[in-house]
Amino acid sequence: MLYQSMDHIVLYTVVLVIALVWIGSRRNPFTALIEIGRELLGSYKFLLLFVGLFGVLALNKYELQIEKKLNITSDFTPSIFGLEGHFVQSVQHLFYSPWLTPIIVFFYIFMLQAVLAASLGVYLLDNNRVMLYATCYAIILNYAIAIPFYLFFPVNEVWSYAPAGVRFVMLDVFPRFEQEYRPLSGLDNCFPSLHTSISVTMALLAYRSGNRRWMAITTLSAVVIVFGIFYLGIHWLTDMLGGTVLAILSATVGVQLAKLTLRTSSERLTFRSRANPMR
Repeated sequence: MLYQSMDHIVLYTVVLVIALVWIGSRRNPFTALIEIGRELLGSYKFLLLFVGLFGVLALNKYELQIEKKLNITSDFTPSIFGLEGHFVQSVQHLFYSPWLTPIIVFFYIFMLQAVLAASLGVYLLDNNRVMLYATCYAIILNYAIAIPFYLFFPVNEVWSYAPAGVRFVMLDVFPRFEQEYRPLSGLDNCFPSLHTSISVTMALLAYRSGNRRWMAITTLSAVVIVFGIFYLGIHWLTDMLGGTVLAILSATVGVQLAKLTLRTSSERLTFRSRANPMR
């Protein structure tokens, strides 16, 4: 039922985002829509940042078309397999269980995007503008850095490389994955793992936010997703390591950019107040 079509996935993701915002903030999740509207109207910097966020997400959507036009024939998959051998196969054989597969697929398909979107709502309702801005900056950095690798350093998913001996477990639960979900993610868009980088980034930012409930949720999500990329037979160990480095970089730089943005705005506000003491 959950995986009949992308329409179902979008619908259930929206429901999950609402639930996560409520759990993470303990406030009415629909209030987040009002708050984000106020922030967009009240801060041109946040508006520009929000446009940039959607811009890089749109670029990622059209990355496969750009890749086809570039007609790049390189394939670094054999080199990656030469580095790590049958690591993913070992993980899959050790942990595979029919009852575990639906849980892993749920986190892989739903939790990644739901946690990303819900983070914005949670930080808005927590009135944590540093983490709100940092999340936007970090997502932009994740995609902006990963996309060039997808274009010029193609690595195929583990299951599609026969010598790896890995099965695509995703199809046990989501048989139409290749028809419904594949158009959003190229078969050779493996390094770095965005599922790793996005989920770990959200967890790192949650740790900095001080919201313990959100910290627990994002950490659980990141752990299951990182395990899941091996369990499902999708990513190489090298992809995960690259995604982790990207997450640390994006979260660190994102927080610094957020502080700089908000500090600059605060300084300008202070200057205007001093220049117009009667206001």
